[in-house]
Amino acid sequence: MTETMKTSKATPTVNAAVRELRHRLTPLYGRGEAEAVIRLIFQYLKGWSTVDLIINENRVLSEYMQQKLQEIENRLLNHEPIQYITEMAYFYGMDFHVAPGVLVPRPETEELIDLIVKENKGNDLRVLDAGTGSGCIAIALSRNLPFSEVTAIDISPEALEIARKNAADLHASSIRFLEEDIFNWRPEADSFDIIVSNPPYVDESERADMEPNVLKYEPDIALFVPDSDPLRYYRRIGEVALKALKPGGRIYFEINPRHAKEMTVLMKDLGFENIRLHADIHCRQRFLSCCRSKE
Repeated sequence: MTETMKTSKATPTVNAAVRELRHRLTPLYGRGEAEAVIRLIFQYLKGWSTVDLIINENRVLSEYMQQKLQEIENRLLNHEPIQYITEMAYFYGMDFHVAPGVLVPRPETEELIDLIVKENKGNDLRVLDAGTGSGCIAIALSRNLPFSEVTAIDISPEALEIARKNAADLHASSIRFLEEDIFNWRPEADSFDIIVSNPPYVDESERADMEPNVLKYEPDIALFVPDSDPLRYYRRIGEVALKALKPGGRIYFEINPRHAKEMTVLMKDLGFENIRLHADIHCRQRFLSCCRSKE
């Protein structure tokens, strides 16, 4: 128990607990993120909204609640992501179950969904999500592309178990999940209108610049690629797409901005057309789209 918590023992109110958490978490997360994490903690433990938190600020906390808050604080101070503690991540208007076997969905990836939905207005589209992880991309597209037929593959049985649970919980149970290694998988020709992937793309040499919460808890296999071959996943998915995409079908990638120019060269060399880079909200070249030739 921290010293600040001890001094508030006489009146262990919600407000006192919030002050303690703010004091402890702000040096690690910054004020804005610390406040967001505190709101998530009380939503997780009590189901409270921000308004509920204000209304109940003078409520006395039970010993159980004090213990749970201390446990969560300790885990956060050890850099564990709040999403793994609550086992929940918010993405594209939905709550996704997450665990250390899958990446925590990022806000940037929501922009990828926006791009795909904006550019594909037809019905009955057949979509492949290569490397589905938690299923966030596959499920968001299934919910937002009318009458789409979505296939999602991943090499990890643990990830697929989480993705299937999310699909069931979020009423996207028609998605077909397959345990496949993209480097060995041979889908049928002309199977898909859209192929989307957010594959591992962080160079090994970038480890030193990454936050401890990512390095200690999120799966390396879903993050890192060797510096000697950073485009290996994109190359292989591109090769698969040359046959699996229907003529005129589209690829959408989330990419490492440091390799944006190399990506355009790679996709051109593979024979794709209408290659475009798209900036994210931070003005970084975060996405690439292109088409298979119609001929």
